[in-house]
Amino acid sequence: MAVTDLAFGVCLAQHESSFNTRATNFNSKRRGTDYGIFQINSRYWCNDGRTPRAVNGCRISCNALLQDDITEAIKCAKRVVRDPQGIRAWRAWEDRCENRDLRQYLRNCGV
Repeated sequence: MAVTDLAFGVCLAQHESSFNTRATNFNSKRRGTDYGIFQINSRYWCNDGRTPRAVNGCRISCNALLQDDITEAIKCAKRVVRDPQGIRAWRAWEDRCENRDLRQYLRNCGV
């Protein structure tokens, strides 16, 4: 993972979930529930067994996004970024991270 990707991930995690790996929030705009540290939506990216017409683009259970080991959440977030909507899938990116100096998120990390 490149340093810029890492800074993006830290910024996003802070503003989407306050680094809470078990965060869930109903997202009425996207008609699904957002899961985990990156708040990945069940309508498009994971299967929670409750969201009508879910796509499950990451081909995972939404419960996999609620683990302290964020490996699956990172894989899915990378998949979301490759989608045509890309990074704009996250409102926090536009509001809190885009066009900002993200180096502050890695300060004192040794990278």
